[in-house]
Amino acid sequence: MAKLTFDNSDNVFFQSLKRSVDSYFRSKNLKKTGNWKLYLKTWIFIPVALGLYIYLLSGHYNAEAGILAAVFLGLILVCIAFNVMHDACHGSYSGKAWINNVMGLTMNGLGSNAFIWKIKHNIIHHTFTNIDGLDDDIANGPLLRQCTTQKWMPLHRFQFLYMFVLYSVSTLSWMLRTDFKWYFTRKINNTRFKKLDPGQHVLFWVSKLLYAFFYIALPIYFLGWQPWLTGFLILHFTMGLTLTIVFQLAHMVEKTTFAVAGEEPKVIDSEWAIHEVKTTANFATGNRIISWLVGGLNFQIEHHLFPHISHVHYFALSKIVRKQCELFGLPYNCYPFAWQALYSHIRLMKRLGNK
Repeated sequence: MAKLTFDNSDNVFFQSLKRSVDSYFRSKNLKKTGNWKLYLKTWIFIPVALGLYIYLLSGHYNAEAGILAAVFLGLILVCIAFNVMHDACHGSYSGKAWINNVMGLTMNGLGSNAFIWKIKHNIIHHTFTNIDGLDDDIANGPLLRQCTTQKWMPLHRFQFLYMFVLYSVSTLSWMLRTDFKWYFTRKINNTRFKKLDPGQHVLFWVSKLLYAFFYIALPIYFLGWQPWLTGFLILHFTMGLTLTIVFQLAHMVEKTTFAVAGEEPKVIDSEWAIHEVKTTANFATGNRIISWLVGGLNFQIEHHLFPHISHVHYFALSKIVRKQCELFGLPYNCYPFAWQALYSHIRLMKRLGNK
């Protein structure tokens, strides 16, 4: 593993920001975890997903209705990932650890593994954001060049076009291939992680078997393999494209910065919080509908600075964070509209595709 640390010797920016955020919660007498707004989403998204699943299993619909239902189910599952799983795995869904653990298992219900995802996302991505050689989110294989330190190939000239196809199959590859790769190698990108305890081994295999039963075997039994395959692919194409685009708009845009770990021990000459501000971007923060659907992940700066605070508070916190960034002369990367962030992502990938 490449060795890299941050210069947290003074930590002035984050300490000042933390004092302001703590003061906000005290003055409002609020808990930093989720509230009824988050729990209401849970009671909407999960029952709707179950209803759509049962409807698709019934087979009582025409082809067009089946396609729409598969797309809608994919979107609802993504909403569960954004709103329920994400907060729970960060420990911000509830003040009770066991509730966070249970709700975090929605990741297993989606086909992946909460334990390994926490290592990939909470530890690696949130610590080494946009650092080539460490952040697995910018290590998506040779077909995508996501920073200038990665090897260039002539094919990359067209990556700004074909990347959407790769995004579409990302969850399919993740759940059927990448999870197993991480499990057997105990390595995510260049970072090794500790051995799983017996309970985690059991949970990994039970979850995968249940996924195969509910997402593959049962639909084939009721519908036949051709309708199942069509719906299964549509489901994953929807999930993969939506999930990937939302996360790409948060880090892979022109306003964010990148770094490289390298082989030798290296110190980033800024505190961790400043690095997070520079490598992260918000988008469509004035759009309440987008914020509601993506679980506040359009407030990515606030999320990276305070991952243990539930997303239901990000809108209020954004005013504090923006003010502190201005006070310390730091950029507050934000695209007012989602289409602007998407266009910036496309331009960046096109530029990185040039030699």
